[in-house]
Amino acid sequence: MRILAIAGSLRAGSYNAALARAAAELAPAGVEVELFDGLGDLPLFDSDLEGEEHASVLRLRDRIAAADALFVATPEYNGSIPGVLKNAIDWASRPRSDAALQGKSVAIAGASPGQYGALWAIQDLRRVLGIAGARVVDGELSVPRAHELVDASGELSSDAMRSRLRNLLSALVEDSLPAQLAA
Repeated sequence: MRILAIAGSLRAGSYNAALARAAAELAPAGVEVELFDGLGDLPLFDSDLEGEEHASVLRLRDRIAAADALFVATPEYNGSIPGVLKNAIDWASRPRSDAALQGKSVAIAGASPGQYGALWAIQDLRRVLGIAGARVVDGELSVPRAHELVDASGELSSDAMRSRLRNLLSALVEDSLPAQLAA
């Protein structure tokens, strides 16, 4: 089984990229987690460009389509998901009839230095992904005070958060199995 992990931040020291790397490390046995690093390469979504997509858009769609499931980690910017992540979701939700996100199982997480751990962004991400056609698994991982839980080398150092992330990934794998068996 293959999970594509997407961190919704372009920041070099991103706490959400740390979550994506931790997901690769903590995935259940037999599950490969691949990190997507091309959000900054995507042009702004413009439906007039559909059918003439930039190579970065095709790469995003191909990587999502090839994955059995997604893990998306979002920061919280002004109480919601960052524009770069929303832009990627918009591109991956097209064309509507054959969207890469359609029916794809997704687990979501969010990390922020604040005390609420990107909860508003997580709620918005759940709604946006659902409207885009993805199947968001129950539960999520909220990582408050991320600056205290990600060490200087960019690793998630909290055993409690690592355990919660491991559980979320197990739920994602379990949710994805019926779709995988049907394929």
